[in-house]
Amino acid sequence: MTDDFSGGRILVTGAASGIGAATATLLAKRGAKKLILADRDEEALSDFAFSLPCERALLIGDVADEALWNDADLTGLTHALVNAGTAAGKPIEALEFEEWRRVMSTNLDGAFLSLRAAMRAMKSGGGSIVLTASVAGVKAEPGTAAYGASKAAVIHLARIAAKEGAPDGIRVNAIAPGGVETPIWSRVPFFADMVMDMGSEAAAFEAMAKIATPMGRYAKPEEIAEQIAFLLSDRAAYMTGTCLVTDGGYSL
Repeated sequence: MTDDFSGGRILVTGAASGIGAATATLLAKRGAKKLILADRDEEALSDFAFSLPCERALLIGDVADEALWNDADLTGLTHALVNAGTAAGKPIEALEFEEWRRVMSTNLDGAFLSLRAAMRAMKSGGGSIVLTASVAGVKAEPGTAAYGASKAAVIHLARIAAKEGAPDGIRVNAIAPGGVETPIWSRVPFFADMVMDMGSEAAAFEAMAKIATPMGRYAKPEEIAEQIAFLLSDRAAYMTGTCLVTDGGYSL
């Protein structure tokens, strides 16, 4: 068993930053032949992709736009990380339907369309897929209705896909990180307030981690990338339909 991705043709969505960028970097270092990188931020994705030591193809657009996937060339796809996501943080009574739909569009509709495209591309040759969920889809917390519900759905979507994909040799698993130091936090209002009060993102991350996480810290994107690479690799060849919770003890 190995986690060598030599010859792999791998799709990564939400690839311009955070977990997506960290995973793409790791897979490139471990031999991926081609990375198909999707993100709506063309400038950031182009700048990042230029640094990778392998063949790259860019998909620029919204993962929740079916046309993006209808036009995508995923020929020979062997692995996929369905990772693109967005955040929100309001109690249900204050949550606008427009905001609910925004989160569901990216986190669930986008996951479905990305997953469907990957499974169609792998149907004749098999492959391995990981969906990025969240511990928010496992543990209920006030103010996470849209985000938590979308990620709970992603976890179950992965389980269903695992059953449907097994006859075609397609493994599908999910990963549910807890706190990770990624740019997605910048879109959460209370975190922006903490950064302003404390003077830096590092101080805000440290304060949140000490309150909520038994291990007293948040993960780095590179740590989550290692776990994703394991799930994608042959070392996890007998794993499908699993949700790997990696949260520093937050959900205990």
